[in-house]
Amino acid sequence: MAPPLMTLSGIHLTFGSTPLLEGCEFSVGARERLCLVGRNGSGKSTLLKVAAGLVEPDDGERFIKPGVTWRYLPQDPDLTAFDTVEDYILDGMQGADQAYRVPYLLEELGLTGREDPKTISGGEARRAALARTLAPEPDVLLLDEPTNHLDLPVIEWLEGELASMSSALVLISHDRRFLETLSRRTLWMDRGQTRNLDKGFGAFEDWRDALIEQEELDQHKLGRQIVREQHWVVHGVSGRRKRNVKRLKDLATLRAQHKSHKSVQGGVNATVVDANKSGKTVAKLKHVSKSFDGRKIVDDFSMLIGRGECIGIVGPNGSGKTTLLKLIMGSLEADAGSIELGVNLEPLIIDQKRESLNPDWTLSEALTDGGGDSVIVGDQSVHVIRYMKDFLFIPEQARTPVHILSGGERGRLQLARGLRLPSNLLVLDEPTNDLDLETLDLLQELVADYKGTVIVVSHDRDFLDRTVTRTIGYEGDGRWQVYAGGYTDMVNQRGEGVRARKIDKQAGKSKSGSTPQKSTSSEPTTSGKLSYKHKFRLESLPKEMAALEAKIKTLETAMADPDYFTRDPDGFMASSERLAETNDALEALEMEWLELEEMKAAAEG
Repeated sequence: MAPPLMTLSGIHLTFGSTPLLEGCEFSVGARERLCLVGRNGSGKSTLLKVAAGLVEPDDGERFIKPGVTWRYLPQDPDLTAFDTVEDYILDGMQGADQAYRVPYLLEELGLTGREDPKTISGGEARRAALARTLAPEPDVLLLDEPTNHLDLPVIEWLEGELASMSSALVLISHDRRFLETLSRRTLWMDRGQTRNLDKGFGAFEDWRDALIEQEELDQHKLGRQIVREQHWVVHGVSGRRKRNVKRLKDLATLRAQHKSHKSVQGGVNATVVDANKSGKTVAKLKHVSKSFDGRKIVDDFSMLIGRGECIGIVGPNGSGKTTLLKLIMGSLEADAGSIELGVNLEPLIIDQKRESLNPDWTLSEALTDGGGDSVIVGDQSVHVIRYMKDFLFIPEQARTPVHILSGGERGRLQLARGLRLPSNLLVLDEPTNDLDLETLDLLQELVADYKGTVIVVSHDRDFLDRTVTRTIGYEGDGRWQVYAGGYTDMVNQRGEGVRARKIDKQAGKSKSGSTPQKSTSSEPTTSGKLSYKHKFRLESLPKEMAALEAKIKTLETAMADPDYFTRDPDGFMASSERLAETNDALEALEMEWLELEEMKAAAEG
């Protein structure tokens, strides 16, 4: 067996008085695919920095096989010392002869190389750092959250690129699909130590749960053994009137072992505060269009969103997902078409930029809105320390400023702030950024159990597959299409997943001056014309809807009479019931009409 390219053994590191790494170790061989997983704050990024030689441990050994090259991708790359993105990338080559890959990587990542590092976005900086890391094709790649701030087309491209490279891979990510595709071995960071599984991430969670269950059983057995030994100390020695010194020492050892055991950190304990039910219709969009500076963002989009649905919105960065979301929410006026919002909506919006978090607040102030020691959750008052613990914050963090918190901790804080409030419409804009796998599990359970309506904008394919019932996908040139199911269902229906990614990438290359190509990703998977039955129904539905609308108007006019109820209470109640029934019937016809319109659009291509 060939010796490993990189080895860490017995790594210890303490920050202040708190041990972070306590004897961690791992090795990676040629072409190995190793993923590093664990809770936020478990030390994954620190261990990767030790491997990259950026952090000196208190104790332990780091060994790199002579001649081996490696590159490290940080979470927050710093480009400020360079005039252009290309200068930054070439600076990382260090004499390597693979500079020919730089133009290829720039093109694939949607960059020209001429961008000014002082003005680029976080996503562009991330892409530049990826190009710098991948260009030399090193023997070992150390990647810390490579998919952060990337959209779906680039994530899928990166997945394929890493799979095709001969470099060994040590990967930290919270993207389940990404980990399952690339990893062949899993290293679990747990309570300061590392545990190795010689299988990919797909087998990790069952393995971890089995380990935790066995550990809890062992602790229970140890506790019972201590009880038996204590009983012997009290009763067993009294008959002989002398102590068995060795047995007493063993009891002291058992007690120390039981006391020093570090339990696995518990999960987030959160619930959603339900508001009153919204109307059956949450939002109704008919032939909605929106443009900015002559660019069509949304073109002739129609959709009916009903109460209790979970809707996903996907598309590349810059496609207009946020614009579409604002149109659905009614916070942005359409250029053409109509938008009708349902009644009794109480939305809760959790945004990806954590914009509602004041960086100068302490954690306690962020949860109590500036003061006091209680958090109002729904209509109940909860002590802030207790509420912090529900979201895995320790009491010592109560006075920690928000700007010091990690990205994952800020994500948990945003969830904690949002879930205090009653709602029946939950809007999640990139909710999975920086969240660890356990918090992602909780978020999925919250969405699944939510009694209201959910709208999710996300690049996390696994999260979308597990939660959404319908997906709105970007088709290019302002066109959006509704698909049944999650992200994988959408790709299966389109049948053009990989090609669509490449075309979207080309369409976004205006900086480099290339000519955008016409997208073919929206070509329907179903062909042929509508059946006679469907065509007849499509032609007759507008008349039926108009008749119901006229009936609704007549009923509303009659019920607007202030003397109607006093004069004829039974008639008023009957009219009220007929109005509710007629509204329900109209909603059902509108849903049928929209579905037939979508079928017609698919058939006509």
